[in-house]
Amino acid sequence: MAYSYEPHYFEDFEVGQMFESVGRTVTESDFVMHSMFTGDWTELHTNKHFAEDGHFDGRVAHGPMTFSLATGFVYRCGIVERTVYAFLGMNYMDIPNPVFMDDTISLDMEVTEKRELSSKDDAGLVTIDTTMTNQDDDVVFEGDMKFLIKRAE
Repeated sequence: MAYSYEPHYFEDFEVGQMFESVGRTVTESDFVMHSMFTGDWTELHTNKHFAEDGHFDGRVAHGPMTFSLATGFVYRCGIVERTVYAFLGMNYMDIPNPVFMDDTISLDMEVTEKRELSSKDDAGLVTIDTTMTNQDDDVVFEGDMKFLIKRAE
């Protein structure tokens, strides 16, 4: 069962370590807030009648919104609370299936890399492989997230 984890410093992470987020239901407000924040009012995401006649038979979440939800799960589980200096990017990101309004999603995480950085005495690189699924266990997001994580003082 998912729960809030303690903040992890660079030294606390281990390759192979697993974390699990709580679940969260995607709402109409999520769609609207994402559109408002980004200015992306594409009808596939914002026009019910247009989207019903489209490829997905209804509105789907913006791809970048799906990514944003995944990053929110990483933060929400607590492992990078006050220990993350920066999100450094990704080597890959896939969105193999859409997220629909009223889907309940959650994120599984695995530490796949932990590396010292010669340019940073106070932090190291931690890569976390992520898989987000919906209530039917369909994968809706996958990607590896690279973080600059603070060392314990």
